[in-house]
Amino acid sequence: MSLQLSSRQVAERTQAVVEDLAGLEGPLLPILHEVQKEFGCVPDEALRTIAEELNLSRAEVHGVMSFYHDFRKEPTGRHVLKICRAEACQSMGGDALADGVRSALGIDWHETTPDGRVTLEPVYCLGLCSCAPAAMLDGELHGRLDEAAMSELVKETGR
Repeated sequence: MSLQLSSRQVAERTQAVVEDLAGLEGPLLPILHEVQKEFGCVPDEALRTIAEELNLSRAEVHGVMSFYHDFRKEPTGRHVLKICRAEACQSMGGDALADGVRSALGIDWHETTPDGRVTLEPVYCLGLCSCAPAAMLDGELHGRLDEAAMSELVKETGR
């Protein structure tokens, strides 16, 4: 979803999410997930609204959001490519594969290609250590990657 909404609209939609989920035990994480699903990220105005509605400080809400790597302040590209940076993947050539992808896409970690096609994110274990190196494209796991397989993943994002 485009963030072409006014601060008031973001606040109103966030307030509706909070009202729906505030009754849960420990509602902050489900609220952050739902807000990100709604807007494609967690905008600053949403953080303010969540803090006010849950009677928390903005620092507390921001601290939780920034602790978890899946929450974003900016929307992602149409595709999200996560490359494992953990030791098992590094030992099997993951660093070279990651460098190749960064070069091929012309972006660095946590960036999105200028055309909005791909966001590149590092992750620190996808649970595929025995199939290293590994990556995840749009939620789908890929293991035992080599240069050719990683190139194919990058090509898939062009569709």
